[in-house]
Amino acid sequence: MSGILIAEDDTIIRMDLRQLLEASGFEVAGEARDGAEAIALARELEPDLVLLDIRMPEVDGVECARRIYAERPVPIVMVTAHADRGLVERALAAGAFGYLTKPFREADLIPAIRAALVRHEELLEARRSLGRQPAGDAVEISITSSAGTVWPLRVERRPDGKVEVSVVEEP
Repeated sequence: MSGILIAEDDTIIRMDLRQLLEASGFEVAGEARDGAEAIALARELEPDLVLLDIRMPEVDGVECARRIYAERPVPIVMVTAHADRGLVERALAAGAFGYLTKPFREADLIPAIRAALVRHEELLEARRSLGRQPAGDAVEISITSSAGTVWPLRVERRPDGKVEVSVVEEP
């Protein structure tokens, strides 16, 4: 594992995250103070996972997640004080695999990271499986947050060859 990239504009929270991660045996690949720095560091360091705050200067966490994931699929966990459903859905659509609200505890953070790593691998396998199917066919998977919320996702290969991931709307 090359490590985790932490992107958080609050220095104290960033230091707490680093300490919790290292105490749990994770390596921290780098730290960013804003979204633009996070995008650059993700490109340079190629981390195994990215922790992003949503409200950051320069580029917000949702847009940051979208850009990072578009360049290189990597599990992303959002860490934020904002938990409204619309924001959660935007974060998931941008590439987030986990969502934690502040204040968080180690008992919340570490399982969210482990779940994001597993769910990301499941999504990659779904994409590989989808690549073997005709265009227009979809694969559905569910991502479960550390709080137990289930987010159903649809992975579909479009006729132009691109893969689209979307949140499945409730009936």
